[in-house]
Formats: sequence, C-alpha cells, structure tokens
Amino acid sequence: MSTVAEMVAEEALVLRQDHGAVATLTLNRPLQYNALSQAMLTALQTALDGIAKDDSIRVVILAAKGKAFCAGHDLKEMRANPDKAYYMALFNQCSQMMMTINRLPQSVIARVQGLATAAGCQLVAACDLAVAVETARFATSGINVGLFCSTPAVAVSRNLPRKQAMEMLITGEFIDAQTALQWGLVNRVVPAEALDESVKSLVDAILAKSAVAVATGKQMFYRQLELGLEEAYRYASEVMACNMMAEDAGEGIDAFIQKRQPVWRNR
Repeated sequence: MSTVAEMVAEEALVLRQDHGAVATLTLNRPLQYNALSQAMLTALQTALDGIAKDDSIRVVILAAKGKAFCAGHDLKEMRANPDKAYYMALFNQCSQMMMTINRLPQSVIARVQGLATAAGCQLVAACDLAVAVETARFATSGINVGLFCSTPAVAVSRNLPRKQAMEMLITGEFIDAQTALQWGLVNRVVPAEALDESVKSLVDAILAKSAVAVATGKQMFYRQLELGLEEAYRYASEVMACNMMAEDAGEGIDAFIQKRQPVWRNR
C-alpha cells in the first residue's frame, strides 16, 4: 500500500530534488511520454521560478521519467479545446517557460534518456547544455500532423545550422543521437549506463568556476546573440568591464599569476 508521500510524489508533474548546489527537476508524466500539458507547463514554470530566487542552487538538471524525455505538447488536450484564444495562451505559456530557462542565472543541463519530439525537442534546445543516451531520438514532428513546429523552430534554429534546422522542421523525420551531436542539438552522446556520470562531469566543471562569472556569462551569451555585430561587441565590452570589477575576477587573476587555485567569493 502506497504511503501518502508516495502518492503525492506520483501525482506531482515535476519532481524537484536538491543535492548541494544542484537541483534536479524531473518530468513525471511517464505514461503520457511527459507531454507538456497546461498543468505540466505550469508546474515547470513554478519550479523554475523558485530556482531563479534560490541563491544556493547553481546548476539545474532537467530529467524525465519513463521511456521518453518529452513528446511535446499534449495533442489530446489541444484537440479538446479548439479555440484560437486557448491556443495562443498555451503557446505563450510554453514560450515563457522556455525563455525562463534561458533567463535563469543557473546553468541548465538536459539529461535526455529517451525521445524528444516537437516541443520536447524545443525543450532540449532551450537548455544551456544537453547530454543524451545513444538510443535517444529527436524530431520536430508537428509537420506530420499538418502543424509546422513554429515555436519549437525558435529554439531549434538557434542551435542548429539553418539547413539542418529546416530539414528537421519541414520533414518531421527523426534524427538519432549522433546526428543530434553533429548538428549541435546536444553536447555529448553516451551509453545509458554513463549518462549520469557524463552529466555530473559537466556539473562539476561548472561548480568549479566562479558563480558570478557563470551567471554573468550566461546572461551575456543569450542577449548578444540577438544583437548586430557592432552592438554585440559594445554590449560584451560593457559586461566584461563590469565582470572585471567583481571580486572573483581579481581573485582568479591573482591566483593565476601566483600559480595557485582560486578561492571564489562569488561577489
């Protein structure tokens, strides 16, 4: 017989587990392939908003239960609400959640243990880093049901070269993990038994760096991508000058000159 805690955990659409400075968010609709229903989007947004305010967390791992990482939007739920206003609200909600990932001061790593399609592929693309198992597959498959993956295209086209992004979007065909690696959708592809260790190696590398530098750099990276070349350099120069005034930058440079390990103050 299930305990109350177990039943609550089973009902939660997104599970959060903290280990030191690392928060793991786990999508918990395995029987529905972790489809992004309105309730799932709300749960993810709430979890991300909480982490954004939590200075003790430096890295977020986005994981999932079951065979699929995320199968995209809940098509049954969408068909049950054939209303443009409903669809606009749904896609705006999803877009806001994806942008929240980019705007988090913490680094976000997708732990991809299975297929990621449509908005699920978008979710992988929205994360800062991604590690996938060798058997993972990816697709922006809305085109197969007469729906071009327009919102997933925003994140996918900012990860992949144009021709490869357009191939995924216009054909809806699956690509395997190695192709996703070659095209730039994921950072690493590993056997299933090595997935957690590979994710941990990225986590450890991030945690070894100055929290100030990482958070500053993440914000700068995404903003400069949307600027023209000259404006991007002006913005980057300002950010770098401000970064140089941080205590951690002074400590890091002094440590380099003195040939010792830095002691980050995170200020």
